[in-house]
Amino acid sequence: MGIIASYFAGETYGLLGPQMAAAVIQENTSYECIVVAVAREDDKTALKKGLADYFGGERPVIGFSTLSGRQDLFALAKELKDEGVFTILAGPQADVDYIGEKGWEDHDHRFKGVSDRFSLALHGPAEQAIELLQNLDARWGGEIPGLLCRRADGEMIQSPKSAWDQRFLAKVIWDNIYRVRNGGIGPIKISTGQVLQQVGCPYAAKARWVELDYPAALACKSGRKVRIWLKGCSFCDVAVDKGYYGALDMETVLAQIDCLPETVDGRKIPFELINENALPGLPPLLTKIREREVRLTQINLTLRADWFLKGERWLREALALAMSTGTRILLASIGFESFDDRILNNLNKGLNVEVNLRAIQLMRRLKEEFLDGWGYSRVDGAIHGLIHPTPWDTEETWMNIQSLMDRYGLPLDILPDHSIPLIIHHASGLGDWIREVERKEGCRFGRLGSIIEWWDQGEPG
Repeated sequence: MGIIASYFAGETYGLLGPQMAAAVIQENTSYECIVVAVAREDDKTALKKGLADYFGGERPVIGFSTLSGRQDLFALAKELKDEGVFTILAGPQADVDYIGEKGWEDHDHRFKGVSDRFSLALHGPAEQAIELLQNLDARWGGEIPGLLCRRADGEMIQSPKSAWDQRFLAKVIWDNIYRVRNGGIGPIKISTGQVLQQVGCPYAAKARWVELDYPAALACKSGRKVRIWLKGCSFCDVAVDKGYYGALDMETVLAQIDCLPETVDGRKIPFELINENALPGLPPLLTKIREREVRLTQINLTLRADWFLKGERWLREALALAMSTGTRILLASIGFESFDDRILNNLNKGLNVEVNLRAIQLMRRLKEEFLDGWGYSRVDGAIHGLIHPTPWDTEETWMNIQSLMDRYGLPLDILPDHSIPLIIHHASGLGDWIREVERKEGCRFGRLGSIIEWWDQGEPG
């Protein structure tokens, strides 16, 4: 079996989700399983040749995961399926992308889903594939958790997904990732891994009614609001997909760390600790690691600005522990997203510009105190979140943001080289927002596959 996932050219980072899924499949079925990381510019002919060489005379079974809405990979899946490959859509948003956008049957401009491009879909934990792979040709009903398939008569079968089971989250195989190269596929050696400590985001557990502004493009409707029910940040499709399961136990996390490859000096490669509220549990984790004499290189953190501020005392304790063993802590990303309160409110971030600025001041102070053990800036390799443009930007808004950036020196150490335009996945909270705007105003925004083109308001409809 192979798993295809989206990737960026020239990178050597691991893909925890697909590689952990490959480990689950290989450990619990008769299938060998690799992960093929595919960049947008990769030669798909070379990719198909490499896959053909890998499968040889065996029946090709290919899963697709973490696709990032890429139309080239959806098209590849259709091409492979038409050629007789058994294709499975899995990973984040597998269910909603397979089924399609809400109401697409009654609105022909909406995303119709990709059920025609895959043999079936699996939504949820990877171990749901174990029983499926024992007999791919069975006429499955609702007995496989997380299964979605469309029968010949158009009937959609959808089974509830399983809960997360930590027994399947302790082992990762890190040498099973391949890239397109030399007219085929070949293995790559990763330099940065990931360790899963928390499934989902605690902020996504908070659901509430929120009023969001109309797009600035509808200037004649200035002041109008759209009221929607939101979980987590309004743009976050993962909040809808995973929500918040909770933290894994210490032994499961330590087992994942044991699986990480080592550098030439015997230290574990740098890794991202996947936990958006990691600071309270970081000192106990580092204490356990030191007790077991596991040598680390660097821990990368991705945090919310408000939780970063609340966790200062735990971070200071963690930095002292880390430095005593030669380990570095890098704040690899904080999702600041914007430095305008109105835009932050529309993104439902749950914080304001003042919190973002206080977080930056703390990041800088810690660098003065923990020079060698702490990193946070662009020079250190951090890439902090800045979303621009958004539907709510105006000339005045952007001038105010730029003035604030200059006043606090953000281009020097905080701002990324390029901002990221707001991406609205059809199943995110903002998907509901834009569909409500369409309903109220009788307008249509374009669709680019699973993405809603908020910048493209087409003909009235």
